[in-house]
Amino acid sequence: MSTASEMPYVEGVHLQRTDENVREIAALAGLLGEPAGLGGLLADLKYRVRRARVLPRLLGRAVREAWRWDDYDERDEQWYPQGISTSADASDTEDVDGRRVLVTTWYSTGRDGTKRGSRVTFVDLDSGTYRHVLLVSPVLDEDGRLVLRPMNIHAGGIVWAGPYLHVAATSRGFVTARVDDIMRVPGDDDHPDRLGVEGSAVHSFGHRYVLPVRFTHQAFTDEGHEKLRYSFMSLDRHSDPPALVAGEYALRAGATTRLARYPLDPMTWQLSTGDDGFSRPLALDDGGVRQMQGAVMAAGRFHVSVSHGPWMPGSVYAGRPGSMRRRRWALPMGPEDLSYWPSTDRIWSLTEHPRRRWIVAMDRAWFD
Repeated sequence: MSTASEMPYVEGVHLQRTDENVREIAALAGLLGEPAGLGGLLADLKYRVRRARVLPRLLGRAVREAWRWDDYDERDEQWYPQGISTSADASDTEDVDGRRVLVTTWYSTGRDGTKRGSRVTFVDLDSGTYRHVLLVSPVLDEDGRLVLRPMNIHAGGIVWAGPYLHVAATSRGFVTARVDDIMRVPGDDDHPDRLGVEGSAVHSFGHRYVLPVRFTHQAFTDEGHEKLRYSFMSLDRHSDPPALVAGEYALRAGATTRLARYPLDPMTWQLSTGDDGFSRPLALDDGGVRQMQGAVMAAGRFHVSVSHGPWMPGSVYAGRPGSMRRRRWALPMGPEDLSYWPSTDRIWSLTEHPRRRWIVAMDRAWFD
């Protein structure tokens, strides 16, 4: 297996992984018991997604399938959906234990005065059920006591690669959790405004399950270069080597719209690293578009989602960086991250605005 130091990487930006939170996660498991893992969570899904009430094509010209969250999550102004990945990213067989599964991210708006960080949601497409899992950062204080902190990131994108979830953290880089670490909080937590440990009790902002972050891939920039913003992420599983694609959302004039490709080790599904411990991109292209919300490689080219606000349908740009073609009305209003499902040749996305929230699958060939 080649390391990053043996590949023709790009200078200017790089990532470095922090130490793993082994002791902290073990302390949390000491309170909550053996992790339930993904299998335990999938056996305890609670809420239902529903097929969209309107024809999928009416939501966007490229849309072929569409689902809605349950009534509460569709209206909720405390949490906004952002990132999406699927079991087609996680596995060569495109399923997990025979199930077709989506994973999405949400960030807390804090509109009620409480910032709850971010969470992930697993959706079983075959049963039409889902459940939210709160992302947490476990920390041991000076006295060795366990402290739980919210994962305060925008979580604009997610990559489910093997057993790992890589979640975009904008200027910080991205954070990584392991699905085997999903833990159940005993009982129904009736304190939706509280997070932390009190004696033997754990509060998790009302979530039945929590997922501790294992480490952070911290973003660094060489002198004379502009720091890369990890606004969204996707997986190019079938390139050689497989790659994590990251890109920048840009609204203000003059802001960069770069797209980066980092090599992944297909044995571990972690970033390849050089002898100096740094991970560097194989490519860093300046030719993205303004207001990108997600980008994915499919059929040998980029497909990029662009939002035009809460009332106008979204666009998809397809092509090579610097020469992408815009396809208007492809998506509903407020589209976010993208993920590609190879065997069906469909691109998945989701939308963020309350009362206009859908999970959608588009025909990739529509963009040819």
